[in-house]
Amino acid sequence: MAKRQIRLTTLIPLASIALLSVPIRAANPPAVTFAKDIAPIVFNNCSSCHRPGEAAPFALLSYSDVAKRGKLIATVTKSRYMPPWKAEHSSFAFQDERRLSDREIALIDQWVKDGMPEGKASDLPPAPTFASGWQLGEPDMIVELPAAYKIPADGADIYRNIAIPLGLTEDKWLTAIDMKPTARPVVHHVLYFADPTAKAHLKTDGDQPGFGGIIPGPNAIGIGGWAVGAQPHKQPEGLALKVPKGSDFIIQYHFHPDGKVETEKAKVGLYFAKEAPKRTITGIQLPPSFGLFAGIDIQPGDKDFVVKDSFTLPVDFDAFSVGAHAHYIATQMKMTATLPNGETLTLLSIKDWDFAWQDRYFFDHFITLPKGTKIESEVHWNNSTDNPRNPSNPAIHVQWGEKTIDEMGAIGLQGVPHDESDLKALQTAYRQHAGMQAMGRVKSDPNFIKRLQEMFGPDLSPAAFQ
Repeated sequence: MAKRQIRLTTLIPLASIALLSVPIRAANPPAVTFAKDIAPIVFNNCSSCHRPGEAAPFALLSYSDVAKRGKLIATVTKSRYMPPWKAEHSSFAFQDERRLSDREIALIDQWVKDGMPEGKASDLPPAPTFASGWQLGEPDMIVELPAAYKIPADGADIYRNIAIPLGLTEDKWLTAIDMKPTARPVVHHVLYFADPTAKAHLKTDGDQPGFGGIIPGPNAIGIGGWAVGAQPHKQPEGLALKVPKGSDFIIQYHFHPDGKVETEKAKVGLYFAKEAPKRTITGIQLPPSFGLFAGIDIQPGDKDFVVKDSFTLPVDFDAFSVGAHAHYIATQMKMTATLPNGETLTLLSIKDWDFAWQDRYFFDHFITLPKGTKIESEVHWNNSTDNPRNPSNPAIHVQWGEKTIDEMGAIGLQGVPHDESDLKALQTAYRQHAGMQAMGRVKSDPNFIKRLQEMFGPDLSPAAFQ
């Protein structure tokens, strides 16, 4: 009995050795193909802009479109230059994130290295379809500039207000605006206004359409804006901005000539809500007025000039979006919210600011910030020749201003008071915050009022800051 057991135990390792001597082939990983792997990435993250009539310079709607530029796509996705999404991961998720995962970037890279195989037609998802040439679908109203505006090849930056009568017979509530500029290379940004007096379209100051200046009139109501790189969004369900009946619609352009004559005759799509909202959209911008009162005064060679600001919420506030604005030499931006219990949450963090991508980021749900929450922002600039985006070489003294070689810098949080009855208290507290900064700047810089009058007009009085 013992002998038989010995034989069995000696046979087991011999069998194992025999099995180990058989060659084992690792299963080949499935091939990466356009149809199965790459098309879903491109269609979901790239095609909305890379199609005819949109901002991108070429289409990405088919295998041939993508394969033609496969190496370029692999390079710009690996560096995360594309798709454009500057916001880092924060304490809250954003809607419609265009940030590719490490796996998606690796798939694109492998596909290109493998020769960009097309794959089976049966694996190909349907190409994205767009109901119209508009990213948000067909607008409720489309307005077009009454005449083209010609931008010269060179010269100073141009501010131009072009007004269009809307002919509204009743108040409307605006949920979104989408714009199609024809002179996209020289459009620095635009702001939208409603003029309830309906007189803005009658104002002219030359042979070209519209009139100059960065203040379109004392009655103008701000209703949004667009900057290069921004994507159109609808306001959250149940929220909208009022456009009074009979209003003119004003587009205020900031043009930056770039060496080539351009012609602008934009179309703008307006989207309206079916009913008036029950809460009022308001914003908290830190620092106020893009740093006008916060002291942007950056000497040549300063590699990390920083402006910080904070505001404590006097009421409960439901935030739904956050966005930043600056010019070329800004580098980093951050906004946080420190709750009354001491917990600090990140609302927005951009570690590599790029003037070409000034998007607004919508949270995937309302973020309730309780009364007593401290909102803090900080903006960094690098005014040295080490900054490859510095438009001035050698570096120059930079202050707040409207020209592209000037600077701005702020982060804006949009939302609504949790209770509509708190709207006035919130707006009053924020105006006091901005006013205190303005008064401090006026007292500390005797030339500040003069600078403001040069930018906004000689009628601006120091009393406006008291």
